[in-house]
Amino acid sequence: MIRFLQTPGPIKKVILGGLLTIICVFMVITLVPGFGSSNFFGAGTPQRGVVATVAGNDITSLEVQKQARQMVRQQFPKGGAQVSMLLPFFTSQAAEQLIQRDAVLAEAKRLGLHATDADVREELQHGRYAEVFFPNGNFVGQAAYEERLQQADLTVPMFEQSVKDDILIEKLRHLIADSALVTDAEVRSRFEKDDTKVKFDYAVLHKDDTLKTIHPTDSELKAYYDQHKTSYANSIPEKRKISYVLIDTEKLENEARIAQADLQSYYDQHRDEYRVPEQVNLRHIYFKTPLPGPDGKVDQKGIDAARSKAEDVLKQLHAGANFPDLAKKYSEDTSSAKDGGSLGWVRRGQFPSPEMEKAAFSLPKGGSSQVISAGGGFDIIHIDDKQDAHLKTLDEVKAQIEPILRQQKATQAADAEAAAVLNQARTSGLDKAAANKGLQVVTTDFVSRTDSLPGIGNAAQFMDAVFNEPEKSPPDEVQLPQGYAIFNLLAVKPPATPTFEEIRTRVENEFKQERATALLAQKTRELSDRAKAAHDLKKAAKELGATMKTSDFVAPDGQVPDLGSMSGPAAVAFTLKPGEISGPIDTNTSGVVLSILERQEPSEQEFAAKRDQIRDALLQQKQAELFGMFVTNLRAQMEKSGKIKINQQELKSLTRQQGGEDEGE
Repeated sequence: MIRFLQTPGPIKKVILGGLLTIICVFMVITLVPGFGSSNFFGAGTPQRGVVATVAGNDITSLEVQKQARQMVRQQFPKGGAQVSMLLPFFTSQAAEQLIQRDAVLAEAKRLGLHATDADVREELQHGRYAEVFFPNGNFVGQAAYEERLQQADLTVPMFEQSVKDDILIEKLRHLIADSALVTDAEVRSRFEKDDTKVKFDYAVLHKDDTLKTIHPTDSELKAYYDQHKTSYANSIPEKRKISYVLIDTEKLENEARIAQADLQSYYDQHRDEYRVPEQVNLRHIYFKTPLPGPDGKVDQKGIDAARSKAEDVLKQLHAGANFPDLAKKYSEDTSSAKDGGSLGWVRRGQFPSPEMEKAAFSLPKGGSSQVISAGGGFDIIHIDDKQDAHLKTLDEVKAQIEPILRQQKATQAADAEAAAVLNQARTSGLDKAAANKGLQVVTTDFVSRTDSLPGIGNAAQFMDAVFNEPEKSPPDEVQLPQGYAIFNLLAVKPPATPTFEEIRTRVENEFKQERATALLAQKTRELSDRAKAAHDLKKAAKELGATMKTSDFVAPDGQVPDLGSMSGPAAVAFTLKPGEISGPIDTNTSGVVLSILERQEPSEQEFAAKRDQIRDALLQQKQAELFGMFVTNLRAQMEKSGKIKINQQELKSLTRQQGGEDEGE
């Protein structure tokens, strides 16, 4: 998977994007308040390696880690230092999404919903994968289909089951969300809210100008420090000194040796994944027929002309013409024509028409068909090769199996080495344990939670473990994206409260900001009061030294200099009538008062043009909210009934996240 993700190209984006599309819907649902609560497993010790059980189905740590890494790589395809920092967050999200996905799948099956092979074919041919597997409506062929899945480290059964699951979730979503309704009044209200425009004068008082007038004395600053001393308590963060060694899984993977017996054993256990169905390698010459008109009638003359053209090409073929040359010249399937009409390997059930499939499997190798109906046109096909259903040999799939075994061996070796180093470090010290394994010990100076460490980077889960470790505790281990870290806490420098002299600059800045904010609010209120009293914003602005400006006509989603987004505090402009003056508006960097000049209501013609678009947007919003509520309630019910059980201990060992995030905020 790593090599595939590092290889640029549109195919991987479509395949992985499709696989993650449905599951990533649940990232939004996770943010619903109160959603995502979790319980420990029932009586007994939580099962190691299992993050959760949903309706009897285990979600393993490996599944969660794999999903998290896919999510990170999809968001950050170029990698970078931020990847290791974000992985714990994505790990938590991945666990939640997999739990929610399994819950929804279990409910869909309970309701009797099904996803058939025919549904999968329809999705592959006309859904999000059509561009990859059916360009221009034509199947790429079985060999290309399998090859593209192998590039994504996916087997055909694995991929098609994932597609079935997506279809099942989508069927349930439609079942729940299709009850959502949008009224005409809601459409009209949204239209008027979003499309009304206003033009206004506005007076601006800048906070920076106010700051320049504030010159606090030392006594004022000391008094401010004393008044706010509790906010400075322990503001010098705790620091810790540690030593650690890294066990690199990638290095172990490169060193792993795969024996023939290992390959054979894996192959024997996964034979079903390497079965090849009966298939043909074929070419075709395609002739389009006209589509039915608006009245549903077909142009028979156009159909007859297409058939006649096909019959003429067939005569040339019978006269000895070369099939690929004829395909390049006459075929109206442009994607295959350039390759001499080649469709590659195609198996049963993947042809556009029964007639074409029947002809393909009845022809001998090297044979060509008569003119046949092909769904939307006519076809002449030629069989380059045929292949009976068979099992791929070990030699054929060896290159596919070997990386999987290397990763498995590296993971096992890393687990064993980490356990050995940790055990010896606890008895004989980290230096001796590292020396026995040829590992380098890194010893830091005093570091804070947010510092970057050699070989680890900014790893919140590692720092969380380090800063939660009691003083004088024995060495401990942390699992990282790149393997394991065995660390030893050497010393702790507790948090401290700085003296006034140590943070005088900070105190002065906070004093000035607080005073400037208060003065600006006071002056902006005075500006508004004067303008309203005199019914003249320009006069009040001149008296108080504010800058006058005039906006263009602006919509609710627009931007105005010194005001920023009109969807923020300045949205009050859309509640005022021409001639009205607003109260004080705080933009954080300035104080503003505005006076409405004109109000431009949208026209009926604009409403007619946008009505359907607005209705669709509102409907999608309501459907998403409805399905989100359904999943929230489903999750709560399944947890209450014990159908969802969360292994908090395993989840915490995967993420080790919360403490580190809080500290950094």
